[in-house]
Amino acid sequence: MTAPHPLAPSAVRRGPRHGPRHGRGLPVLGGGAALALVLAGCGSSGSTDASAGSSRAPSSSATASETATTAPPSEAATDTPRLVITAQDHGMVVLDATTLEPVADLELEGYNRLNPAGDGRHVLVSTTGGFQVLDAGTWAEPHGDHNHYYTADPVLTDVVHPAEKPGHVVVHAGRTALFDDGTGISTIVDTGAVADESPEARVIEAPAAHHGVAVEMADGRAVTTEGTEDARSTVVLRGPDGTEIARTDECPGVHGEATAAEERAIVGCEDGVVVVDGDTLTKVQAPDAYGRIGNQAGSDASTVVLGDYKRIAEPETPEATQTVSLTDTATAELRLVDLPSSYTFRSLGRGEDGEALVLGTDGNLHVIDPDSAELVRSIPVVEPWTEPEDWQEPRPALRVHEGTAYVTEPATREVHAVDVETGEVFASATLDEVPDEIVVASGAVTEGSQEYGHAEGEGHDHEDHDHEDGATEESSR
Repeated sequence: MTAPHPLAPSAVRRGPRHGPRHGRGLPVLGGGAALALVLAGCGSSGSTDASAGSSRAPSSSATASETATTAPPSEAATDTPRLVITAQDHGMVVLDATTLEPVADLELEGYNRLNPAGDGRHVLVSTTGGFQVLDAGTWAEPHGDHNHYYTADPVLTDVVHPAEKPGHVVVHAGRTALFDDGTGISTIVDTGAVADESPEARVIEAPAAHHGVAVEMADGRAVTTEGTEDARSTVVLRGPDGTEIARTDECPGVHGEATAAEERAIVGCEDGVVVVDGDTLTKVQAPDAYGRIGNQAGSDASTVVLGDYKRIAEPETPEATQTVSLTDTATAELRLVDLPSSYTFRSLGRGEDGEALVLGTDGNLHVIDPDSAELVRSIPVVEPWTEPEDWQEPRPALRVHEGTAYVTEPATREVHAVDVETGEVFASATLDEVPDEIVVASGAVTEGSQEYGHAEGEGHDHEDHDHEDGATEESSR
């Protein structure tokens, strides 16, 4: 870069391992995704019944990455994952995920939030006016029985998917769903077209604006929510043509979602969850009268979804939030696990083999076996910390890529890389600014790629779906 890097790590510590695990063939982020090296828009096919509140928008023929990347790409020997991190009152920094060295500094005013776009290359920034596309400058292109990998300068593009109040972004099975809390409209596009200026889209309208969520399953079924700014309790399942298949109004305070193995999904409620299995919506009641599950993390390696759990609407002490939930989407069984410490909405993740991960305020990364619901081990990563009163204040955050957990530590301005399997903190970097949110751009071939079917290889589990990434206070808590 031509200018000094305001967020450049001033110190980097590395252990014997120097990056995320590789070697399973073509990495797949299980929530869905797509190859982002596209020279033409790759819109979705078919149409949706407009009477069901769905429509299609025209597609674009050029991506933002084509027009906005300022330097020619360089070819790399393998995929080059990158971290995108927001900084308090600054903008965003991009780091090499293997070395934690700085790659770029991107300015953007305001309080901005980060969402993986799902294609391994782009990040959707929730900002004023909508979801702005950030090109992390790392991608892969399948070529017969092998891949080509490229890197370029990261750039914040001019492409913005309009939204009055950008809320949840959900990636699954090569489709990316954007929810606008200001209108209640869900816009679902092919993940490979997420950087297009006007991608072909499936648009599902809700009767009223509310803080909601949407996810499209692999066969085209769509799960959306309905409600108002004051109350929301409805989950709706539609077919690929927009026809309503099922609905339930038994999900008070509906918030967040996750997908699991065997093409099941889950939506959180203030008294449990709703499980989506085929054409059926099943309410799973919490064991407490108030048992809110709002943020969840799923894995393609497990039918069990990790979720937060609150027994009190407004807990006054951290001890009130020391329990997490595990919901088996195959059996509709909900179990609770007590932890040694509290945690926050940025604390949930899933390991490469489906491990349930929770970053506690005691500074440990707690590893839970999702099948036995047992706490397996606790890995010391950061110093003990206290949850800030303001949800927008930085607090340690967790993101997982393959076998590596990335943890921010605002108190020391550090970022740490942890081997989930061995428990080793194998790299740390100190930034010049306070880190806030963090996402990973894998730089790998992902499920939604147009040419994905031509490449060989076994897929990786997807990272995590904490999906607190809305633009309103309630979406974060």
